[in-house]
Amino acid sequence: MERDERPPSGGGGGGGSAGFLEPPAALPPPPRNGFCQDELPELDPGTNDRAEQRTCLICGDRATGLHYGIISCEGCKGFFKRSICNKRVYRCSRDKNCVMSRKQRNRCQYCRLLKCLQMGMNRKAIREDGMPGGRNKSIGPVQISEEEIERIMSGQEFEEETNHWSNHGDSDHSSPGNRASESNQPSPGSTLSSSRSVELNGFMAFREQYMGMSVPPHYQYIPHLFSYSAHSPLLPPQARSLDPQSYSLIHQLVSAEDLEPLGTPMLIEDGYAVTQAELFALLCRLADELLFRQIAWIKKLPFFCELSIKDYTCLLSSTWQELILLSSLTVYSKQIFGELADVTAKYSPSDEELHRFSDEGMEVIERLIYLYHKFHQLKVSNEEYACMKAINFLNQDIRGLTSASQLEQLNKRYWYICQDFTEYKYTHQPNRFPDLMMCLPEIRYIAGKMVNVPLEQLPLLFKVVLHSCKTSVGKE
Repeated sequence: MERDERPPSGGGGGGGSAGFLEPPAALPPPPRNGFCQDELPELDPGTNDRAEQRTCLICGDRATGLHYGIISCEGCKGFFKRSICNKRVYRCSRDKNCVMSRKQRNRCQYCRLLKCLQMGMNRKAIREDGMPGGRNKSIGPVQISEEEIERIMSGQEFEEETNHWSNHGDSDHSSPGNRASESNQPSPGSTLSSSRSVELNGFMAFREQYMGMSVPPHYQYIPHLFSYSAHSPLLPPQARSLDPQSYSLIHQLVSAEDLEPLGTPMLIEDGYAVTQAELFALLCRLADELLFRQIAWIKKLPFFCELSIKDYTCLLSSTWQELILLSSLTVYSKQIFGELADVTAKYSPSDEELHRFSDEGMEVIERLIYLYHKFHQLKVSNEEYACMKAINFLNQDIRGLTSASQLEQLNKRYWYICQDFTEYKYTHQPNRFPDLMMCLPEIRYIAGKMVNVPLEQLPLLFKVVLHSCKTSVGKE
């Protein structure tokens, strides 16, 4: 899928007529991105119990955690690992679009592996020794092109890897899990075992590598994200202080943020009926302001001088929708779900608009409501928001980057800083950090889906989402 990396031009300018906003002269073309558009299991945000549950992004079964970069169940995790380690090449007897569900996932291995790759499962995160546990090679889901997916599904990618290792003198070509890592040294993740002592040593080694300092003794009590679930026993909370460098870097991230209220006027005269064009113009102006804030944020980042302008441009072009969505659901949520919700309440869609609303729009509505409830439940702090934003922005898997390895190190640095902060600040919420990180793949998916929603349907989409969220919170 081709990607138009230009942000939307928005509604721009000021002025208003008849007590509100001037409608846009023309609707700008929707930007495209490379996220997969596969259908996911629906989420029902209607109850708090449902908000606590997680479903596998592949088949919809109960998820057990973050496996190879995405939220998935044990069955799909094991299937993906076996398929990659054994270099399996499957065939689909239908049209390569088989339904994936808990009951039907075993009927077509081709479509199951295809969906694993499309949803972002990272084959490089599989441990090189084939043992349980991930290498933690990449944080979060990966973005790969349709061409690369096709090479994997056809087996061509495995042949190229075999030739690569053969040319470098590796004598074992039977499986990616049986060969040594680059420079004949095991990756940090591959040294982890089920033993907690070895695992914590691995965590501390990671932290020393990416933060550039030794770990104080009290850090031995920090559990690693992938080593525990909601049902596993945890060590009792330990009284400790926040690492000085973690505090310094988080402070720099928060200082880079513009946390002032949005300046776009969202007040409206009593009794004024908002039209579709006027509401769309307002949404464009909000998007413009939020985008400009992201550009200013980049220039204030503590690592701004470490990357090239080309890489920053590439990162912003690929993640600006996600950054705007994350900020709207967290630091600007009071205005978005307050003032903007009051404006959308005065917009009455026509019967034709309701009838023509797309299925893609309905899925986005459901997922946005679910995500809003999740963030509302977590009450994300400014420090956590700043870390999540940096982690999402520093996506080393985006195509066209010149410093992917450096981005990976920066990503992991802020990953561990965020974990350090949440473990320190929220001692009695041991699952808080994984809950925060699991919101990022959902944000990426929603941002990718929104580009398929026709622009003229966005006013109705925002009206429904804001009304539902504001109403449900008002009843609490």
